[in-house]
Amino acid sequence: MIQIDLSGQVAVVTGGSSGIGYATARLFLQAGASVAICGRDGERLDAAQAALAKEFPQAPLLAARCDVLDESQVNAFAARVMERFGRIDMLVNNAGQGRVSTFADTTDAAWRQELDLKYFSIIRPTRAFLPMLKDAPAPAIVCVNSLLALQPEPHMVATSSARAGVLSLVKSLATELAPQRIRVNSILIGIVESGQWKRRYQDYLQQAQEPRQSWQQWTAELARKKNIQLGRFGLPEEAAQALFYLATTLSSYTTGSHIDVSGGFARHV
Repeated sequence: MIQIDLSGQVAVVTGGSSGIGYATARLFLQAGASVAICGRDGERLDAAQAALAKEFPQAPLLAARCDVLDESQVNAFAARVMERFGRIDMLVNNAGQGRVSTFADTTDAAWRQELDLKYFSIIRPTRAFLPMLKDAPAPAIVCVNSLLALQPEPHMVATSSARAGVLSLVKSLATELAPQRIRVNSILIGIVESGQWKRRYQDYLQQAQEPRQSWQQWTAELARKKNIQLGRFGLPEEAAQALFYLATTLSSYTTGSHIDVSGGFARHV
């Protein structure tokens, strides 16, 4: 197994208080990096900070409440990172969840909200941290995107459309920032275990008759119905490993690209 030492480097992870973001922050800390995470939910952020500090008591860690759609909050977060660490080497843009809606029932306001979230959760952090990234020896930006970018679903029309736009945005950023040595890549996730799916499972438990399926049985059945080749949901840690690879010099000759982390859910070639 390839090992990498990130001592002296700084990683920023948006949406780092849970799920994929939290798992990614753990990997950076394990490799010796200083890490800054942010999130909107103060209680969840405090819990994540406490858990990471307990596991990595000596690690330099910054946790800040920040809504990545609020320009002033993002700029304040970037200023805190600069004040604390003086640099940034890796930015992981990880924010947003899927919106279940068809074209017929998606309002104008819902379209605007979805496009705003998917685009500006990348645009604002990238814009705020770009001056610091330009000074890093091997800077990288990685974005969490969805397989919906290439494989749209009619019941997620707004999210699918926005995700496709993000795929184009990543490619454009990679082209524009390559002369400044900044690599830009993304991962395309399929179905990954998350709080959103756990809430759907709880809804199932409340409505289902006995005998009820366990979480493993319930997710395995959904994976089978959706023709996910590996027969299960992905784990946040599995998506985090792909993000870690793209953010570090393990992928030093890769930019403008994406890694499929969907367990064989992709139907395109």
